[in-house]
Amino acid sequence: MASAQEAPSPSRTAVDAASRTATPRRGPADPVKALLHRHRDLCERAVDPLEIAAGLEAHGVTDRTAARFRHRDVFSLAEELYARVPRDGEPAPAAEPLPTPRVRADWVLLSLLPGALGTAVVAGLHLTHGRVRPLLVVVGLFMVSLAVRAALRRGPLRAPLGTRAWRAAAGTRACTLWLLGYAVLGDGLLRSVVEGGPDSLPTGAADDPWPLATAPALALLLACAPAAWCAHLLTAGARRRLARCRGLDEFTAAAQPLLWGAFALFLGALAALLTLCGGLLHEPAAYPQTLTLGALLLLARLLTAHRRRYAPALALAAAAMTEAAAPALALAGRLPGCAFLATPVDTLVDKWGPGSVPALACGTAALVLLLHATRTLTRASAHAPTGAPE
Repeated sequence: MASAQEAPSPSRTAVDAASRTATPRRGPADPVKALLHRHRDLCERAVDPLEIAAGLEAHGVTDRTAARFRHRDVFSLAEELYARVPRDGEPAPAAEPLPTPRVRADWVLLSLLPGALGTAVVAGLHLTHGRVRPLLVVVGLFMVSLAVRAALRRGPLRAPLGTRAWRAAAGTRACTLWLLGYAVLGDGLLRSVVEGGPDSLPTGAADDPWPLATAPALALLLACAPAAWCAHLLTAGARRRLARCRGLDEFTAAAQPLLWGAFALFLGALAALLTLCGGLLHEPAAYPQTLTLGALLLLARLLTAHRRRYAPALALAAAAMTEAAAPALALAGRLPGCAFLATPVDTLVDKWGPGSVPALACGTAALVLLLHATRTLTRASAHAPTGAPE
């Protein structure tokens, strides 16, 4: 009798087991504390909640992730993290508006310098003859390269310094120089190779079988100023929207029209400069290859200026190798039994001219970079202030 009374009933045992199974293991009472510990360096170094939000987004934290920490978005989560970090017993200051990049006279003048020197060099080529011309070309190219470098080291097109900046910039600089050199000499070289040449080096004369395309080169140098202004408008507009938006998706939706508008504005300015230079120099404007090259260079510089170096380096290298492969394949087709190597190049040149090669190479690379920029340059982490003077 006693043993029967002490034995638990089967139904009660099942209820107790079910209750133990249904009771979940409780996680940490304060999930934000664990996130704070994981990103303590970021939170202690930040000067405002926005910098924390941008850093969290760079680490993969989204609005959906913030919901697991009982916050509606990353900005709200960043505000709590910023408020929790001890700051010598002082109350956390109110968030200040983001610093908007200023229009400074130094980068404005430096962005105009490449175009001014390029205009002087082109004018000298049309006014000089004989042995003076090669010397003018060498000195002019050296001065123009210094001017372009100075323009890219100041203002909105300036690339942030890093431990691998010089190593990454060396290959990118070489590819950029090749693309610019091909814009001047490439079309004439490719046509000459397809026709069986070249028989001599270019002289710069109007009736030279290997002509120089000075109008596209001058337009690209003059476009340094519109490129700097478009980059400034993009950064300033993104900072203003970043201060007003309360969610990452909201900022992305607001930043995409800014990026596309700046890109379209630059292409319009470059097209106008091409028309002007072609008319003044009485040369073909070469719209397809020059516009695609300008688009590629602008997008590569915008990504580099916002700390995205890998994709621009790959895109520039791919375009440069494609341009280099075209005359190489045409020359290789002259070897016995290798005529098939020159068939793709001959087909392109016969149907659409020698400018189709750089237009195809730079256009494809620019399209890839545009898609990449649409995904990366519309994120809050790409436009958060880094503390460097602007």
